[in-house]
Order: sequence, then structure tokens, then C-alpha cells
Amino acid sequence: FYAYDRALLRARVAQLRSALPPRIKLHYAMKANPMPALVCFMAGQVDGIDVASAGELKIALDGGADPAEISFAGPGKTEAELRQAVASRVLVNIESPREVRLLETLSKDIGLAARVAVRVNPDFELKGSGMKMGGGAKQFGVDVEQMPALLGDIAAASLAFEGFHLFAGSQNLRAESICEAQRQSYELALRLADSAPAPVRFLNLGGGFGIPYFPGEQRLDLEPIGANLAGLVERAGRELPGASLVIELGRYLVGEAGIYVTRIIDRKISRGQVFLVTDGGLNHHLSASGNFGQVIRK
Repeated sequence: FYAYDRALLRARVAQLRSALPPRIKLHYAMKANPMPALVCFMAGQVDGIDVASAGELKIALDGGADPAEISFAGPGKTEAELRQAVASRVLVNIESPREVRLLETLSKDIGLAARVAVRVNPDFELKGSGMKMGGGAKQFGVDVEQMPALLGDIAAASLAFEGFHLFAGSQNLRAESICEAQRQSYELALRLADSAPAPVRFLNLGGGFGIPYFPGEQRLDLEPIGANLAGLVERAGRELPGASLVIELGRYLVGEAGIYVTRIIDRKISRGQVFLVTDGGLNHHLSASGNFGQVIRK
């Protein structure tokens, strides 16, 4: 089984709060760990929750998260999931024209205008990230060159537009790369705001904060990131009045707060090397091991 340390989770959030500007909202991307008890605890520590499925949405709502502060992202949302999101009054991050059409129909059926933001696939990447989730051809978000047409479709569908979501990459330990991506994301959102169907109230700048896995890796320096965000918050007060700036983090918040507990049931020696055999295996921790790639470096 897995055991998680609430004190470590609380300390990590406090560390972030002390480094980031007070006006930055902190969201937990629960795909990093959707364990209900952990999500319930995190809902009381952060300002919002990001979900990526109907199951995650139910866990977040059952855990006490405020629907007004839940965002639903992901490129593969089903009609049933979108219906649940509209009825729950959570923010849907649109990732395709199909979702606009479905949300228009569902909004009319339910009698509520869907709350929406648009996840934008930018024309830049997060340098040095473990997984690049923006820039180039991606399944995530709407290509920036398609945004004018999509924003027009949102207006025509009478959806409740609230803002933009940009997420360029994950697992980055280079503060300057993260700062550069944040600046580029803000500039892109500012440019798109001119053609938005309503004032921008929500701007999710993503996250990408990494944690060290290997010997020699240095922890992410939060000080320059905090200074960079302070500058963006100051600009937003003038250029996007009324907009909340959001940082969405998953692994950085919870990735170092748990341990895997298993029982040793055998001890064997193979050609001089000792092996301890446990009653737990890859069926429990394949992703935690990085699928033999990210965490266990060969």
C-alpha cells in the first residue's frame, strides 16, 4: 500500500506560497495522484483542482472542492463527461471545435451556459521539460493559429467564456526555462484577449515544476520564478484587469510525500547477489518507477 505524509504536503504548499506572489492562485492537478483521501486533503490546501475525467471530477466534488474552482482539461472528453461538467458548473478547458459544438447543445439541454476556457497549443515549447505538451503538432489544446475561428464559434454558441489555459511541458528543473514559458504564455494570452468573446477572468499559465530523481540533479530554484510571476501579476493588473493568474502543479506538490509499503516474503541468492522478494510488484508501482525509464536510469 501507499502511505502519504500530510505534514510534507502541507509544507510543500507553504513553501510555494512563500515564494509566489499572493495573487497567484495555486491549483492541484489531481492526475498526479487521485487518491480520494489525498485529494480531500489537498482541496483544503490549494485554491482549485484540475481534473481530467468524470471519475476525477466526482472525487474532487466528493472531497469538498468548490465547483467554481475546478477546471476540467483533457483532449478526450466524452459527451457524458461534458454533460456532468456543465451540470456541476465547473470550468471546461475546450480542446477542439467538437467540444464547442457539444457544449452548445448540452448548455441548451441543461439550461445552463457552460463555463469555458480554451487550452491553447502555443507556438513554443518548454525547454528542458520531461514531456513537451505544447508547441508543434500536439493532441493537447487548440493550435494558436486556429484560435480566432474557435473564439468566434464560442461567441456564436453563447458559452460563458472565462479565459485561457496554456501548458507547455512538465518535469522541468530549470527556473529560467519555466520563467520564459510563463512570459511567452502571458504574451500569447494578452494577444488572444483582443479577439475573445468576453474579458479574460482566468489565465492558467500551467506548471512544469520538476522534482529531482537522479544523483546530481538540483532542486528547482523558486526565487526567480516567484519574481517573474510578480512581474506578470503586476502587468495583468493593468492589461488584464479582473483576471486571476493560476499555476497548476501535480507532481511537484505530491510526488515526494509518499512511500510504498510492502512485505518481504522471501530472500534468495542468485550468483552471489541477494534478492529480497516482496508481495508487491509492478502492478502497484509501474508508473512510480517511471516505466523503467524516468526513475530507474539504466
